[in-house]
Amino acid sequence: METSAKGEGVGKVEKVEFDASEIEYVSYGGEHHLPLIMNLVDQELSEPYSIFTYRYFVYLWPQLSFLAFHEGKCVGTVVCKMGEHRSTFRGYIAMLVVIKPYRGRGIATELVSRSIKVMMESGCEEVTLEAEVTNKGALALYGRLGFIRAKRLFHYYLNGVDAFRLKLLFPQPELHPSLPMMVDKDDSHKHGDHRHSVE
Repeated sequence: METSAKGEGVGKVEKVEFDASEIEYVSYGGEHHLPLIMNLVDQELSEPYSIFTYRYFVYLWPQLSFLAFHEGKCVGTVVCKMGEHRSTFRGYIAMLVVIKPYRGRGIATELVSRSIKVMMESGCEEVTLEAEVTNKGALALYGRLGFIRAKRLFHYYLNGVDAFRLKLLFPQPELHPSLPMMVDKDDSHKHGDHRHSVE
């Protein structure tokens, strides 16, 4: 989907002065947050989304969506999902927006980091997203967070712009080679032939 962390573009944007401690981050809290997310995405991203798209994400994975507020005003949001993909349990960052006057102050990094933390704690092995190849701000942000460019997707967006599929791999704990055999051996003595399957 999309990430908004682009450069300032044509017109000069007046930056808002604030201290980082003044930004309040909250998890998606229900229907009253939905219009805030929709307004941010609609004003800042080029792809149009229906209310059903938003509801798909925030109703099924509310714990992965966060909003940033400054003095009661919603200034940023991240919307994500997670689930099985082929043989991998992975997270997906669908939308990330910080309004222009608040960019470059770490809000997007904090929003994404909060979602990634929940994904990691939920057992995801990786996180993916798409970003426009021209969106240098987003590419730099995700690069700092450890994402790699996995693939170029030609004419991915409705405006004809290509996208990079970005991927963040979580380190997987490696077992000592003899450990699984020892566990199997112990299980066979304790439980007979009964085995548990984890898929």
